[in-house]
Amino acid sequence: MAMTSLRGASADAMAALTEELSTGSRTNTALAQLGQDLFAVAGLLRAEGGLRRAVSDPSVDASARSALVTGVLGGKVGDDAVALVATAAAQRWTASRDLADALEEVGVVATARSLDARNARSERLARELFELHQTVQRSPELRDALSDPQRSLADRRGLVRGLLEGKALDSTVALAEQALAGSHRTFSLALEAYEQIAADVYGESVAKVRVARTLDDTETERLRAALAKQYGRDVHLDVVVDPGLLGGIRVEIGDDVIDGSVAGRLDEARRRLAG
Repeated sequence: MAMTSLRGASADAMAALTEELSTGSRTNTALAQLGQDLFAVAGLLRAEGGLRRAVSDPSVDASARSALVTGVLGGKVGDDAVALVATAAAQRWTASRDLADALEEVGVVATARSLDARNARSERLARELFELHQTVQRSPELRDALSDPQRSLADRRGLVRGLLEGKALDSTVALAEQALAGSHRTFSLALEAYEQIAADVYGESVAKVRVARTLDDTETERLRAALAKQYGRDVHLDVVVDPGLLGGIRVEIGDDVIDGSVAGRLDEARRRLAG
């Protein structure tokens, strides 16, 4: 997957899990449940270090590691999740913690795939994750509440559900709740990563667009089409109005930065004069 930071043997193991997820035919409901089950298993492995090390120990035969997974998880999560985690246990991992991180990412992929790709609902998932991220960024009180170690995970998840239920897709709610408990340092970073993974599932790139004023629909579509042509794939736009740009536009897509803002040109001019 495009967003994974896994390297070496763990990257190969992740590729095997992604391939297994792609095989067979699963309903949208089954994919949504698989995502939830994988999130639960990832949480279990993070909490139980002994179990995590046992199922990722390269000195133990792969079939024995898979059998251990089946024995521990059988009847506790769905058969589909048991089979996928057993496959994960049979792989080699660069570090034991990579196993839980990979299962979390595959869970995000399954959750994104539970929506019909390239329709209004899949576009809505990316938009809702971005909008939630912006809401948290604009509210220090909400950001502090979601990161408060004195509040239980259940309490913080309840806060997220209160914000989203009845207003957002079930998939958005599921990913937002997982963002509070996964591998990312902050809730906001998790939302950004999940949006990138979901976009990759739909064959898109995410462009972070900063503009000095709101774009109208024609301007938005023109920008989307230009970026899609340049990068050879569909592009989802995350647009933020930033009056500090003074004018023009700044686009970040992957590692590329296209700075056509007035503020950017002024900064460049200052550097040249100073240099």
